[in-house]
Amino acid sequence: MQRKLAERELTNEGVRTSGKRNSRGRSATVNLAESPLSWLHARGHIDERLYDAGERLRADYERAQMSPSVTMRWDPVRISGQGGDQGLSPTERQIAAKARFDGAMAEAGKGLSDILWRVVCACEGLPDAEKAIGWPARSGKIVLKLALDRVAHFYRIN
Repeated sequence: MQRKLAERELTNEGVRTSGKRNSRGRSATVNLAESPLSWLHARGHIDERLYDAGERLRADYERAQMSPSVTMRWDPVRISGQGGDQGLSPTERQIAAKARFDGAMAEAGKGLSDILWRVVCACEGLPDAEKAIGWPARSGKIVLKLALDRVAHFYRIN
């Protein structure tokens, strides 16, 4: 992963991402290219299984967002017997990724999917996601862990 470092002010709530910087306050260098999920994993807040589940969900989310082809495709004809997505056209891969994403979000459940989508797919930090949902501070991590556990079960990650 490429690093994109920036200086940010530290506040009682965490790292300030916007607004005017106080010249007397403490600051930290942050990697803007790091996702909230990888940040949690790197600091031991979530284990490898939950991290893999989140990365798989985000990959399906990103694959499902590809727009379908509008013009003629000159890809070779599919060969039967190929495993996985290898024998699928790009549009079929997009549809399969959307189906997996929808299934994983349904497995997470109605109460957990909102924090899951915000942190894993939209790459919002936990404090921002908690504020947007209207939850108290520091309540999102345990809910995110529960949601990622369900997603890991959906993807059959041990």
